[in-house]
Amino acid sequence: MLRCAALGLAAGLALGANTAFAQVLRAFPPSALRGEITGTAPPDVLLNGKPARLAAGARIRGEENRFELTSFLAGKKLVVNYTIEDTSGQLMEVWVLTAVERANTPWPATKEQAAAWTFDPVSQKWTRP
Repeated sequence: MLRCAALGLAAGLALGANTAFAQVLRAFPPSALRGEITGTAPPDVLLNGKPARLAAGARIRGEENRFELTSFLAGKKLVVNYTIEDTSGQLMEVWVLTAVERANTPWPATKEQAAAWTFDPVSQKWTRP
């Protein structure tokens, strides 16, 4: 009986360990741009070295795709994909990129690039003309 309980516990731990390292595949919208955010004093940040602001209700997702508080960005310099709110020009969605996502290049850094390039939402790849 004790052996069965120990075996069940070991199997549960092994299964949990395997799922903990599973890569989350995220689908970014075509409006997402790539940049570098440096957290200053929330809701203020530096986006590509220039002052920017997080919109009210901005959503920040960490590498594990969990929602993070705005204070998560404070004092960090991170490569992200982000969207801009149309009316205010503030950051609305921010995804902190994993190493695999950062390696997915090219990715547009400006709206002009996004308008000129072609996006495949299935493969999450951009192609330049």
